[in-house]
Amino acid sequence: MRKPKQRQTKPRQSKQRKPNDLSRCLAALDLDRTLIAVIEMGASSWLVAGLVPGVERQPLKKLETDEHALLALLERWRGEAVRSGYAITRIVVAYEAGRDGFWLARWLRAQGIEAHVIHAASVAVSREHRRAKTDRLDTELLKRAFLGWLRGERDHCKMVAIPTLAQEDAKRPNRERESLVGEQSRIVNRMKAALARLGIRGFNPKLKKAVERLDGLRTPEGEPIPPNTLAELKHDMERRRLVRSQIRDIEETRLERLEQAPGEGPHVMVRLLARVIGVGVETADMLVQEVLSRNLRDRRAVARYGGLTGSPDESGKKRREKGLARSGNARVRRGMIQLAWRFLMFQKDSALAQWFYARTKNAPQTRKTMIVALARKLLIALWRLVREGTIPEGVVLRPAS
Repeated sequence: MRKPKQRQTKPRQSKQRKPNDLSRCLAALDLDRTLIAVIEMGASSWLVAGLVPGVERQPLKKLETDEHALLALLERWRGEAVRSGYAITRIVVAYEAGRDGFWLARWLRAQGIEAHVIHAASVAVSREHRRAKTDRLDTELLKRAFLGWLRGERDHCKMVAIPTLAQEDAKRPNRERESLVGEQSRIVNRMKAALARLGIRGFNPKLKKAVERLDGLRTPEGEPIPPNTLAELKHDMERRRLVRSQIRDIEETRLERLEQAPGEGPHVMVRLLARVIGVGVETADMLVQEVLSRNLRDRRAVARYGGLTGSPDESGKKRREKGLARSGNARVRRGMIQLAWRFLMFQKDSALAQWFYARTKNAPQTRKTMIVALARKLLIALWRLVREGTIPEGVVLRPAS
């Protein structure tokens, strides 16, 4: 019986995988060793989209709000890239600025991962009347914008400067005080409205003896304040007293810190600004913590961050101004417009005030428009004061203490 003929087999050669379109794109951008991930962050879950070199599919994974699970996912994707023949040397993660703040970016950087926070308003979206919007579509949009930013096209999106924990904490006293002042005004207005419903006017609930005078108030009919309304007013007065004590505590604590460490970084700027007549410690602290301590490029960047620049609308022969862009820091914008009016009272002989008077002398109806221009010039002048020590022309300073 004839033996079956044995097949001669050639030694098996390792088959090299052809690069897909994504791999060729990343190689062309010199990102073929970079793992890219974007996160759509929600209150209860995160949706992570990735661009993994050597992997044709673009993975999309839903996670719990857990940073360790995110790190494990990135390591798993790194392993997939390595098995495909791509050694990952760089991991880049981005997410939109929002409710979660910057803690995740700081944590990722501590783990050796490059992290960026995208300015949410800088990502261009479709202008269709009813565009589809889901977390999956949002991650695709962020991924395209972030990839364009990585290849050097900065107009795809803008990145937010990631502050340190100490820098974030330094802003809290001023912001808390602003919230408490608003709450105090709401309480007083609510008390005045309750009394106005009864026909009682001219009562000042902010007086020290206001609680004692409540029982003696009478309506136009000669009746005392009804018991439920009286109890409500007393509760509101207690709330206002508590809010007022908290505001006073914040202000006293700030002054103590300025006295204990007068040479500490931001404190030097606060003390210098507070020497300008018309600028109080509260305004100086707000400006330093919100804008002047930031590493801004030039005067245009300062004005733009303060939300004091215009928004031109030009197309063909059409030339018009739509008003303030309002794309900057709203606290700085409100504070600077208030300071500009106060500056006209306390620094009448300064060059900035004289410029304002000259521009509005024959056109008083433009005062509200020109006060914004004055606020912009004043912000730039204060920025130069704390950065270069250049005192604005004609501005009077208090003696150094």
